[in-house]
Amino acid sequence: MLQLLGVLEQGFIYAILALGVYITFKILDFPDMSVDSTFPLGAAVTALMISAGFPPLLTLPASLAAGAIAGAVTGLIHVRLHVRDLLSGIIVMTALYSVNLHIAGRSNVQLFSFNTVFKNPFIDALPDAIRPYAPVLILALLTLLVKVLLDLYLATRSGFLLRATGDNPTLVATLAKDSGKVKILGLSIANALVALSGCIMCQYQRYFDVSMGTGTLVLAVASVIVGTQIMRGLRFLRATSAVVLGSVLYKGCVALALSMGLSPFDMKLITAVLLLLIIVAGGHSRRRGKYHA
Repeated sequence: MLQLLGVLEQGFIYAILALGVYITFKILDFPDMSVDSTFPLGAAVTALMISAGFPPLLTLPASLAAGAIAGAVTGLIHVRLHVRDLLSGIIVMTALYSVNLHIAGRSNVQLFSFNTVFKNPFIDALPDAIRPYAPVLILALLTLLVKVLLDLYLATRSGFLLRATGDNPTLVATLAKDSGKVKILGLSIANALVALSGCIMCQYQRYFDVSMGTGTLVLAVASVIVGTQIMRGLRFLRATSAVVLGSVLYKGCVALALSMGLSPFDMKLITAVLLLLIIVAGGHSRRRGKYHA
């Protein structure tokens, strides 16, 4: 039961990260490498604010704002300075490493003696039968809120323009809209969600580490591919819902692999193999579908 709770908790945290990467990877078709530093950016802001005595809930909008600024910088470098998308992300990712150190003050900040959204007097006052499930309930509500708000946004005119920018920038231009501005907005929203995920992870594990974002892009892409490939046949399921379920399923697969005796040192290997299997299986299914058609 404890292992299942752990899978759900981490799955929901990384689902918010995956929703952000879904915007760049699937909608904008933008390889945003800055994610690996935007994730710890949200954690650094959180560590700074909580250690300074700010209420934990205020760290959520603050992290969103910090991530949005970082995403806008990536977009501006790409759109206004005409730097290639991959290089734009790498430049911001590299710069944010130093920024994160300046924000947090040091490479590792422990928050075990401070209140968080998961550990505070209100949670401590809950009945013993409910308290162990409080974190997963909080995370489920936060993930659901982010998913619903993202769905509502994608259904707006701005959201349609965002999707059109990734599919057909020429169409956006014919509508007298600047596809560059739309791309900057999309990167801001995506990185805001990534930073929010980092904020929540920081409070969940109760410490900040400057290297905690290493590999998060691959993890998020794996979650997106797992969700969108495995559940693409479920027409009633929104893409955002598939991404959330894909994140939970991915963490479940990793936990299952570790429970079978694999070393925690093999985490990256497990991620790579799982990602490769999903991509190959998905490509094989599409080719078979075209053949039968």
